[in-house]
Amino acid sequence: MHSTPSSSVSTDVAVIGAGIVGLAVAHHVRKLGRSVTLIDRAEPASQCSMGNAGALSYHSVAPLAMPGVLKNAMSMLRDEDGPLYLPPSYLPHAAGWLWRFVRSAGESRVREIASSLSAFFDSAEADHRELAEEAGYAAGLRTTGQLHLYRSDAQLAKDALGWALKTEHGAKLTRLSGGAIQDMEPDVSRDYTLGLFVENDHSVLNPHGYALAIARAVMQAGVSFRRAQVKALRPEAQGWALTLADDSTLFARDVIVAAGAWSTQLLAPLGVRVPLESQRGYHVHVPESGTRLSRTVVLTDRKVFITPMDTGLRIAGTVEFGGLVRQANPRRAALLARHAKEGLPALDLLGGSSTWMGHRPCMPDSMPVLGAVPRHAGLWLACGHGHLGLTGSATTGRLLAKAIHGEAVPELDPFSMSRFGG
Repeated sequence: MHSTPSSSVSTDVAVIGAGIVGLAVAHHVRKLGRSVTLIDRAEPASQCSMGNAGALSYHSVAPLAMPGVLKNAMSMLRDEDGPLYLPPSYLPHAAGWLWRFVRSAGESRVREIASSLSAFFDSAEADHRELAEEAGYAAGLRTTGQLHLYRSDAQLAKDALGWALKTEHGAKLTRLSGGAIQDMEPDVSRDYTLGLFVENDHSVLNPHGYALAIARAVMQAGVSFRRAQVKALRPEAQGWALTLADDSTLFARDVIVAAGAWSTQLLAPLGVRVPLESQRGYHVHVPESGTRLSRTVVLTDRKVFITPMDTGLRIAGTVEFGGLVRQANPRRAALLARHAKEGLPALDLLGGSSTWMGHRPCMPDSMPVLGAVPRHAGLWLACGHGHLGLTGSATTGRLLAKAIHGEAVPELDPFSMSRFGG
């Protein structure tokens, strides 16, 4: 991608973070006629926007913290081979986040969260269709639904509240069993005896390709990209000064922090405390898998998403705490591969598979932080989308651009950082 020179310049709006959320925000702000500079320490779409599962889960309204989570949380967190793992040495750092996580798991709060996410995602499919069309990527949105697999009725019963919330908020479900699963996806293991097919959740043929298409479109529309690390934000009389790693300065009237898991590093010196934690996710990508899948398949007992893409088969999932500094844990990627092999017995993992780890920016209540920062005029947040950054990106961009343009956007109210009391 082309970068502007490193000399000090001014812009109307600075968007910090060139993942798909920041790209979508830049796209919509530019459409409203504002000059935009996009800033990232890495190339656009080179983090989670490159490595995610490619799922467009428009009905994932059930938060990660569900009633009863406290009962099982600590045993799950200690299991190095479990879908949710917390290294013991990281517990002191994550304790505050985990406390908020457990507090958000009461049934009344869970239903509030589901209602807020449902209202937010209500336009997500239409927003993605519009964004993909304008980016020249409309053919890459796949509408074949998602298949969630279970080994038993007892296992399905554990997710009953989650599915009830999803159906209450518009998910179209078909229950499948036995041969009906193999009719839909012949290569799936017969150990999975039950399936829920979500007709109106979809996927992207190549999430990295989609994000890069948006990046090209915004730069063709006049958005400047600057590859640089933002070291500090400083309020000015008419906006904000951004100090970059080369000690140059960028001045902007409005600043949007969409830096994913790195957002807190920019906000903390301003006294802006956002309870955001990195949930490190992994993928294994298999160019020639030897299997046939026509849609995203979810092995629910393993929390593994398997998506066919135009570059091969993407196996993604697991949650691992550990912050931004620790090296990737190869054991977690190997675990994904093993689970996928159990679900797809014909899977060939020997044909040049690759692994990846990325930092999902997660809030304890599974809701992003969106909108204006109180007492900091011209500072806006678009971070904390967790496992749903791809799904929520287009809607985030459209709504936040309207707010920055001066319009009232009540849809953003539930996602204000003020819900955390500061």
